[in-house]
Amino acid sequence: MVPKETKERYEKLKAAVNHYRTKRHVFDIEEISIEAEDALKQELAALETEYPALVAPDSPTQRVGGSPLPQFKKVRHEVAQWSFNDAFSEEDIGEFDARVRRMLQIPSPVEGLGTASTVEYTGELKIDGLKIILTYEKGLLKTAATRGDGAVGEEVTHNVRTIESVPLSLERPVDIIVEGEVWMSERTLKGLNKTQEKLGKPLYANPRNAAAGAIRQLDPKIAASRKLDSFIYDVAKTSEALPKTQWEELQYLRGLGFKVNRHAELLGSVEEVINYWKQWKDKSKAEDYWVDGVVIKVNRADLQERLGYTGKAPRFAVAWKFPAEQVTTVVEGIALQVGRTGVLTPVAHLRPVLVAGSTVSRATLHNEDEIKRLDVRVGDTVILQKAGDVIPDIVRVLTELRPRGTKPYRWPKSVAECGEDGRIERVPGEAAWRCVAKNSFAVMRRKLRYFASRGALNIEGLGPSTVDALLEQGLVAHFDDFFTLKEGDVLELEGFAEVSAKKLIESIQKVSKSVPLSRLLTGLSLPHVGEETAILLAQKYESIDALAQENVEALTSIDGIGPIVSEALVEWFAEKDNKELIKRLKKVLTIVYEKSSAKKNLPLAGKTFVLTGGMERMSRDEAKEAIRRLGGNISSSVSKKTSYVVAGEEAGSKLDKATELGVTILSEQEFLKLIA
Repeated sequence: MVPKETKERYEKLKAAVNHYRTKRHVFDIEEISIEAEDALKQELAALETEYPALVAPDSPTQRVGGSPLPQFKKVRHEVAQWSFNDAFSEEDIGEFDARVRRMLQIPSPVEGLGTASTVEYTGELKIDGLKIILTYEKGLLKTAATRGDGAVGEEVTHNVRTIESVPLSLERPVDIIVEGEVWMSERTLKGLNKTQEKLGKPLYANPRNAAAGAIRQLDPKIAASRKLDSFIYDVAKTSEALPKTQWEELQYLRGLGFKVNRHAELLGSVEEVINYWKQWKDKSKAEDYWVDGVVIKVNRADLQERLGYTGKAPRFAVAWKFPAEQVTTVVEGIALQVGRTGVLTPVAHLRPVLVAGSTVSRATLHNEDEIKRLDVRVGDTVILQKAGDVIPDIVRVLTELRPRGTKPYRWPKSVAECGEDGRIERVPGEAAWRCVAKNSFAVMRRKLRYFASRGALNIEGLGPSTVDALLEQGLVAHFDDFFTLKEGDVLELEGFAEVSAKKLIESIQKVSKSVPLSRLLTGLSLPHVGEETAILLAQKYESIDALAQENVEALTSIDGIGPIVSEALVEWFAEKDNKELIKRLKKVLTIVYEKSSAKKNLPLAGKTFVLTGGMERMSRDEAKEAIRRLGGNISSSVSKKTSYVVAGEEAGSKLDKATELGVTILSEQEFLKLIA
């Protein structure tokens, strides 16, 4: 007997797959991705396997379809490590080629006439593994390190030495630093997971995770047993003459004894670049290693040098990713998650599904307006993809598969985690809802986690799980409680011994002796106060008491502080509980105040900047650091008080606002001249 609901689901699946297949193969129209269509087919086949009586002659299954780990020594890279900018379409590659030509002053080819000057590229497979930097002295392997943050990585020499394809000595006694990728084959992963399963241990989701885990083993015998492999693709520095092209560089590396991927090609035009990508988009699955795109580089080294780097990536290269993997799944429920400021985020609970190499069972729905835009309901079949290959994102609801009787999602009147009565309210003028009670257990847990995090007070060793354990044991309830903890208190927590407990207390006490006001204001989770606003306030006020006594008018007069923030701050500091909290924090913390007088004589003192668009010569964070170093302030919004708007590539609405208000607009070149 086939349940009625199952039969209805089967009929809808069959009709949907036949519809999409016809559109794709008969009319050449792709309404959903191939991956999403395949996911529907897989569900259909699973139902037919479970209920053979369902199999129909017209079923699609019956026809042929047309952060550095602390336990490792840190290594400062002699040569900075960059990441590539990404491209996702033929249009992106066309823009990349045009930008290269523009900067090199090479005319674009004229259709039918060609051009006397061309830019030659190399195409290389983008291996999805773990980046590794190898340093050799006199031809002998000295160190191997991970990329880390680009400036500092983890030394993993003892594990990399176990990889057979990494030479311990080179063909010549050269001093050289090379870059490459460590990877694990699909075949090795399957064998490893069989062993993990026998031992009752968790399985690895994909070869990338398995390779990274092997490289970060403290015992090199474990790394050796994982049978890792490598490809080397770049010379960062060498004591010999550098090759004149990227193509010659690959041959140079091979000549020294490194394993170089054999699928690199010389590409003489944008058309050849596109064909190379299309070819490997289809062929990559046949390789025993994961490939998630292709890397395109200007071939000539002298042109690479002329093009240079932006703040985070080379201008002469781009990583062209393969399409994001999409699958279908079913929304089994929608729950509300409480944030540290009490704001509620709707989260879709999904039927677990494998997407881009990992199993996903949750996806954020952002806010009430997004739920209405998608019209997503419990029971709906949705297309899920990983945005940027990281964040699960629902991109579409397949309404033709919607079960009968489903209803639009409605926000509840109360949420249990929001305190005793659980009342919630919509934030005026926003799409967000929040708890009416401001200090429920769920809200305080998130606040305490954030207070200790890297973005706030940065207390080493006080991660989310430790904060949760302290909270659940009743050892902390407020921010100041962290600084009254003793070793004996921490020993009550699971996983802590005398040494680790002592280390955590020392870390907490070290932070307490010097807390910048800006970090404290950030960590307090003040309403509407992020990092930039906290810095502005810390530069203006020489004590937290002075800030607490300020009125709305005075706060609003500060460049970058608007009336909404000002009113929220005055209300927060006026509350009795918050006044008591500040008194307690002053007893356990040494708060470091930034003297405003120290910046009076700096070149940009009194100037407020707004940054919009991308910059080529430096990153957004580097630009902010330069402005602050010279005495200037940074705001996230444009107003009449703004001194300058720095407009980079693809500047947005802030540029329009600056033009409307008559604010001085600086190009990247003008900004660099100003801060020089």
